[in-house]
Amino acid sequence: MPVLLAAKNFVKPVARTAINYPAHDLHRDEKAAIAADPYDTPEKTKIFSVDFAAHGFLPVFFIVTNDGDQPISIANMEIKLITANHSKLTPIHTDDLYRRLSNPQASTRPSPIPLPHKVKGAISKKEMDEIESSQFAAKAVEPHATQSGFLFFDVGGISSPLAGANIDITGVADAKGNELMYFEISIDKYLNAPPPTN
Repeated sequence: MPVLLAAKNFVKPVARTAINYPAHDLHRDEKAAIAADPYDTPEKTKIFSVDFAAHGFLPVFFIVTNDGDQPISIANMEIKLITANHSKLTPIHTDDLYRRLSNPQASTRPSPIPLPHKVKGAISKKEMDEIESSQFAAKAVEPHATQSGFLFFDVGGISSPLAGANIDITGVADAKGNELMYFEISIDKYLNAPPPTN
């Protein structure tokens, strides 16, 4: 059944321009927009083979659109998810993500029946490839272009991390190195948006 195996390989979503997502911040004068699209439902997270939610992680699809005529630099960009109770979360580094995913304590439900199981403490090559290829890694956004990828936030122990949360972004700079005004994305815009009609 090679077709079924091939079908489960991770495919990053095709990004639309940032203003097409409910939760976005548009800087009209600077011709730049940033959007955040949380992957917080089973329907959306089925694109991954890794069950991030079970390990306390929230994937957020992050989109930066540059409608200007000059590139913008995001090499020094800093991103914070600020929850309603003022927890400040930064995207987790890949090494920390691997560590947590391979930590045997992460599985909280011991099975009474010994089922064939992956070796504890191991992340498959496929899972590593999926994490690598999904992550937001751009350092710049060319004129009239969009860059996208996933950020992963550690929301373990936070009961409702999205309601009332904002994502604050600083360190975005123009081609001359001048920092643009900070971006602030209200996640409530995503939560309150009408469901997409497909």
